[in-house]
Amino acid sequence: MAHAYIVDALRTPGGRRKGALAGAHAADLGAIVLDALVTRTGLDPAVIEDVIVGCVSQVGEQAFAFGRNMVLASSLPVSVPAVTIDRQCGSSQQALHFAAQASMSGTQDVVIAAGAESMTRVPMGSNVRLYAEAGLGKGPWSQAILDRFEVAEFSQFKGAQMVADKYGLTREAMDAYALQSHKRAAVATAVGAFNDEIVPVGTLAHDEGIRADASIEGIAGVKPIAEGGTITAANASQITDGASATLIVSEAALKTYGLTPLARVHTLTVSAGDPVIMLEEPIPATFKALKRAGLSIDDIDLFEVNEAFAAIPLAWLKATGVDPAQLNVNGGAIALGHPLGASGTKLMATLIHALKARGGRYGLQTMCEGGGMANVTIVEMLNR
Repeated sequence: MAHAYIVDALRTPGGRRKGALAGAHAADLGAIVLDALVTRTGLDPAVIEDVIVGCVSQVGEQAFAFGRNMVLASSLPVSVPAVTIDRQCGSSQQALHFAAQASMSGTQDVVIAAGAESMTRVPMGSNVRLYAEAGLGKGPWSQAILDRFEVAEFSQFKGAQMVADKYGLTREAMDAYALQSHKRAAVATAVGAFNDEIVPVGTLAHDEGIRADASIEGIAGVKPIAEGGTITAANASQITDGASATLIVSEAALKTYGLTPLARVHTLTVSAGDPVIMLEEPIPATFKALKRAGLSIDDIDLFEVNEAFAAIPLAWLKATGVDPAQLNVNGGAIALGHPLGASGTKLMATLIHALKARGGRYGLQTMCEGGGMANVTIVEMLNR
């Protein structure tokens, strides 16, 4: 079978809500990583056959062929097409999967998988809320769906609490995990672990949301999102602006354009389960991917499990038995932020560069997604 290769993976710093990146249009953030990817790889942008872009809130500034607008905002020629996809938080991870599948099928040789989201300028849920406020439609779930699952709505916050309760995760454990995320991210920043993956935006060259001075007392003092619950804003991911991109090519493209790959895409899977608890799916998806790959969990050197809420990686750790020292080694979305549609290729950038720094061979990335879905990507590093 033909292979797909990752030549490079880059991201902007994570900008806090209403922070340093708040003045940037999401298309411009995306254009920055597209341009940086082409510049750093030395690739002629005219040979790019498609740009597949993940974006969750496709409304307002992120509407109307948003992926194409990223290309038009960049230095790429107008001959480069683009498409925008939504698999919720896994949107740009799915973009990577589609790009890799194009390469593996032989239908395309050079594809960029990317993602961008300005959560400041296009707030989360605004694509639903604005229609509701205008009295248009009844929302994304028909009555038949709500009746089938005997719910009034589907909520990621309720799902996160359900995961915490199911796996016996205490508020103290989740708060401690959140503190660890900040501490790991602060150390990674201090030692330059992100230098090879971050493309500065203006004067912002570091992730803005990291709290190097975070304390367990401060985190513990944040009120729960729901009365009587254990999920809080402090043990959940940060609202963030940002963009990311990966260059995916075939073996033929490596030879034709003289490119040196960082990694090979080893295995791609996606799965779906209970849409009510919703965020538990990375657990069965991980085992499905490993079986498909013919690998055991012990074969994997590093893992990236998106920290949408601390409950998710903690439940995943309980279910898999992975050494916590192998998981989110440079911190995660609790400290670095979760720019929704950009997070998939953002996590891939962090995973690949962390594997490279440690001389690891295999890395596994997964994240929970709205609707009870999860993508899993396993990569194999090359030229170690």
